[in-house]
This record gives sequence, structure tokens and C-alpha cells, in this order.
Amino acid sequence: MDKRKCIAGIFSTIAFMTAFSSAAQSDGGSSNSLHPVAAWMLALILAVSLLLVAVWLLKVKTKQILFDNRKKQERNERERFEQYMRGMDSRQIEAILTYKRRLDALKEKEEKKPSSTLPVVLTMMAILSGSSLFAQAVEKKSPGFSGEAGMLITIFLILIPILAGISLMVVKVINVIRQYRNEQSLKEAEKLARYLNELSTEELEPALLKRKAALDFKLSNTELSGNMKAEDDKGIINVSANSGLPVVALKKRAQKRPNIDPALSKLILWYIGSATFWLLFGSSVGEYLGIKFVAPDADHVSWLSFGRLRPVHTNSVFWGWASLGMLGLGYYIVPRVSNTPLASIKNGWYALHLINASVAIGTVSLMAGVNNGGGEFREYIWPIMLLFGIGLTLSLINFLQTIARRKTKEIYISNWYMTSAIIFALVISVAAYVPLWQDGLGETIIQGYYMHQGVGMWFMFFTLGIVYYFLPQQLNKPIYSYSLGILAFWTQILFYTLIGTHHFVFSSIPWWLQTVAIVGSAGMIIPVVAGTANFLLTFNGAWYKIAGSYTLPFFLVGIIFYFTGSMQGTAEAFRSTNLIWHFTDFTVAHSHLTMYGIICFFLWAGIYAVIPRLTGKEAPQITVGAHFWLALIGLLFYTIPLMYGGTLKGLMWMDGKPFMESVILMAPYWLWRAIGGSFMWLSHLFFAYNIYKMLSANGIADIREAAVEKLKTRTEAVAE
Repeated sequence: MDKRKCIAGIFSTIAFMTAFSSAAQSDGGSSNSLHPVAAWMLALILAVSLLLVAVWLLKVKTKQILFDNRKKQERNERERFEQYMRGMDSRQIEAILTYKRRLDALKEKEEKKPSSTLPVVLTMMAILSGSSLFAQAVEKKSPGFSGEAGMLITIFLILIPILAGISLMVVKVINVIRQYRNEQSLKEAEKLARYLNELSTEELEPALLKRKAALDFKLSNTELSGNMKAEDDKGIINVSANSGLPVVALKKRAQKRPNIDPALSKLILWYIGSATFWLLFGSSVGEYLGIKFVAPDADHVSWLSFGRLRPVHTNSVFWGWASLGMLGLGYYIVPRVSNTPLASIKNGWYALHLINASVAIGTVSLMAGVNNGGGEFREYIWPIMLLFGIGLTLSLINFLQTIARRKTKEIYISNWYMTSAIIFALVISVAAYVPLWQDGLGETIIQGYYMHQGVGMWFMFFTLGIVYYFLPQQLNKPIYSYSLGILAFWTQILFYTLIGTHHFVFSSIPWWLQTVAIVGSAGMIIPVVAGTANFLLTFNGAWYKIAGSYTLPFFLVGIIFYFTGSMQGTAEAFRSTNLIWHFTDFTVAHSHLTMYGIICFFLWAGIYAVIPRLTGKEAPQITVGAHFWLALIGLLFYTIPLMYGGTLKGLMWMDGKPFMESVILMAPYWLWRAIGGSFMWLSHLFFAYNIYKMLSANGIADIREAAVEKLKTRTEAVAE
């Protein structure tokens, strides 16, 4: 009956599409082509119809597969149970033997038939838990748009609730399959427990004791001598009977680090989770801004105007994503390298709440049009930034107290970088927000100082400290040179603090101050080359490990962009190049090449390295790969066209061409910007999914563990 209804629905849809097409063609007069709106609607209806047919076929196929598997399991039940028994570990065998002996002793006193309602209860819970997953997405009709861009936006808005509904449907199907698998596993465990219970102790005990002895066997260092049979009667070789064909090359799994304070683990995971939220939010705003370059008439709401959303994008990814991600990794690193517990878990939570509150309140404030108006990256008004500053102060005190209690003589270089970064962030915030020198040229000079020190002495400094810890850890070898790290540390402090004014070359700022900034920019070659050489030489002799790791590629890309992006910044500082590139899209490409290519890739590498050590769970390697390649390709699609187009725009200005010609010139490069930004945004969805997989349970019961628990329940029921 369902099949006939589905076929009838398909034919009805096709008939409707035919009628719709005929009407659209007749409406066009003498034209034989479809109207653009009709063509889009026709394609939309066809896509939805095909998706519905695919979902129906998936449902039928799933039922058939589950039915075949159930039949196959029933035929090979005894063989399957024996395989489960062969795959049990020593603890499970010991538990089964204990319960069997207790049952035998109890049965001698009184015969009772144990019963278990656990599968029924779990089945009812599974049915009830899946009853409210579907929520109909209400499709809002948007007013008509004129012109091609308006029609595209209309189609896009129509697709949003449809795609949301399809996504919910997919989630529903996945949950149903997972619940079914869990239910089948519990039923299988019930059968295994019943099978073990029905076997007599005389039949069961010899085989299990033999297996337990094999599992508990320890080498005596004489195995290579004497005549031994080619049999694995010692349980040394473990071969998985359920290993499938991998889709991607298998990577090395992280080792769960023991003795991690659960309270500290929870704090770190909340920092990373909050950072992930702000990354999704901020990059979604950036994605919408990229669309506005292609379709400027997407909306006419003041809260969503480009001038208000642009600082929402930059501040949420700066202070929300990058800052919280760095601090979360810092809360892991500082106690590890100090070999002592964190000074105060409570202060860590206070800092997390304050920073989240500042970004949330700041976002609403910027969208409402309430801002500082003092320049880029300090759009938050001072009370909002004060919350962020208090959070940083609490983290700094926490780190310094932990380092002061260290059980090692030396202070590892990671702590040098991270604590100094927080100190610099507080200093530049005070300099930028205390209203004592922000007048006239002082405002411009302070803005250059604040903006550039925020990037180089807060984000870059802190993430370099993260790399100095996690890169040697992932390579399982020490950093190449501690001295190179110290050289890079002090020279970056010396030169980077001078270069803020190179953003205002050819301005009314004193010429000597501009020259000092240019010299400082050239001096940055020293710390960048020292740091890059230190990291790459650490890879020396271990390059082969990249192929077997999913964290090292992120580190390697970050190191490459650290060198190229920093050298690009030095090249931009000279007056001859500044004359071409300043005020063009080249600077937009440069900022993303550094903040995204360096900071984000280093943070992702650290996060992928630390979470499995805290939770013992790995992200799916295929989605980690999707995250890596989408982010890298998207960044290249974003930056290379903007650098090329920005160079052409600057040359046109120098030739005296009309400004409007340069705007028209940039249209195709802005399209590439939107495409690259879309790839980057999509990679963030994969990243969030990976975080979810590393934090959540799989929801499928282990058959052997469940069988042991059921046997325990039976024993306790008989004892009562």
C-alpha cells in the first residue's frame, strides 16, 4: 500500500510539474523558454521530489537489510555466541564465572526463574525518545524581489526551511537506525546471557578458564627457545573479526593521558565548546557578508547592514573563537608543563563566563548601533571590553600562581609565550580605552598600536606557545632548539611593538615614526625565520609521521602560513608597496592569511590533539580530512583572487582611473571571495561535528558488557 501511494505521489508531482511548465511557457508569449522564476521553481520541485524518492528507497532498503541481518543472526546464533565468548576479556570472563558459581550455589538451595524487564524498558525509552524529533519548519514567504539577484535570494530563502526539514529527516532516520541497533544489541546480550545461564558450569568453566589464562599470560622472556607450535594459545595476537574496509587511510589514534583532573577536563572542554560556538556564529556572519558582495539587496534591515555586521564578524571570531580557544588550551598546557595542579578551577570558570558575556553583549550592542567608534577591533564600548579584561586578568593570575607552584626548576617556553601574551593584551587594552591620549593624531597612532599588537602580541604570541607544547608532543621528540625559541621570543617583543604605524604610511603622522614602523617590520624577519626554522627542524627525521597523523598536517599548514603571511606583512610595510596595496582588498586577503591560516590552523591542531586525551574518543577521520581540505582550499580561493585583484585595483588608482572602474573590476574576485568563504564556513560545520563526536557517546551498547550486566542482574535477582 505504501509503495502504491509513493508511486502515485511521484506521478502526481510529475503531472504538476508538467502543468506548471506548460503554464510558464504559455505565459511567455512567443518565447519558447521558461521564465527564470518558473525554471527555478521547476528545478526546486524536481529536486525535492527526487529527495523524497531517495528517502523512501533508503527506508525500504534499510528494512530489507535489517531483515536479512536478523535472519542471518538467527541461523548462526550458536556460532555467534561462541565468537562473543572468544572475544571476552579477562575481567568479563572472571565476572561470568563468579556469577555462574553463585547461581549454581543458589539453585541448589532454591530453584528460581530469573526474569529481566530491562530490554522492554529500554525499548519503550527508545520509542518515546524518538517521538518528537520532527519539527515542521515554518516557511515564511518573503516579499517579491525585482531583478535576478532578488530572485536568487528568494529561491535561497525558500530552500532554507526545505533543507532544514530534510536535515531533520536525515537525523530522524539516523536516530531510528541507532536506536534499532542498540535495541538489537541489547536483545543479543539478553540471548547471550540466557545462553551462558543455560550452559552448565562443567561445560562453561574449562573453556573460559583456558581463555582467561591465555589473556592473563605474561611473557617469561624464554618464548624464542624450544619447540613451540604455531598456535596462539597465549592470547598474544589479537585479530579483530569485525574490521571493515576503511574509506580513508587510518591515522594514529591519540593516547588517553592518565591522571587528568575531571574538573579541569570539564573546564577545558567548556572553553573549547564555547570557542566552537563563536566560530560558527562569527563565520556565519562573515559568510552572509560575503554573499552581500554578490547580492547587495539581500536585506534592508538596519541591524543586518554591512557596517554593523562586519565588526560583529571580526569581534566574535577574535574575542570569542580565538581567545577562548587559546585560553582553553592554555589551561591544559600550563599545569602539564609545570607538573602541578591548576591554582584555581573556580577562577577559570569566572573567566569563561565573563568573556562569553562580553562577546554576547558586544554582539547585540554592535548590531543595535552602539559602538565605541574608535577603530577596528575596538568597536566594543568600554564597559563591555572591561568584562573581557577582567576575564583575562583572572586567567593571568591563575597561570602565574600555577607556574609559581611548579615542581620543575625551569619555566618551559610555552609558559613564557602564553603569560606574556595575556600581559600584552591587557596593556594594549588599557592604552586603547583609557581616554587620555585619543585626540587627533594620537587617536590614529593608538589605533595602529592596538590593532597590530592585538594580532601579533596576543593571538600570535599565545598560539606560538601552544605550538611549542603540542608540536613536540605530537612528534614525540623535543623541540629542535630552545635557544631559537628564546631568540624569537625577545626579538618579537623588540620589533613587533614598533610596527603599528606602518598602517598609516603617507599620512600626517610624523615621517620618522612611519620609518621606525617600517624598520620594525623588516626586523620581524628575525623572529619569523627563527621560529619557522625551529618548527621545521623539529620535523627533521620525523616527516613520515605526517602521513599517519591528522593533527600534524594542521601544524604544518600553520607553520607555512606563519612564514609566508608574516613575510607578506613585512613586504607590505615598505612605502613603494604600501602605495599600491593600501586600502585595497589585498589587505583583507593578508589579514585572513594570517589570522585564519596561522591562528585557526594552530588552534585546530591543538584541539584535535587535546580532546581525545581528555575524553578517550576520536573524531571520524574522514570528517577531520574534510575539515582540513575545505579550510585550506577555501582559504586559497579566498586570498589569492583578492591579492591579485587588489594589486590590479591599486595600479588602476595610481594610473588615475575612475574609482567606479576599480569596483567593477573586483566583481569576479569578490565572487571567488564568496566561494572561498563558503568552503571555509562549511569546514567549520565539519569541525563542530568532530567536536560533537569527540564529546558524545556513540549510543550503541557493547554486547559483551551488556551480557555480563544482565548475568549479574539475574544473579542478584536469584539471591534476593
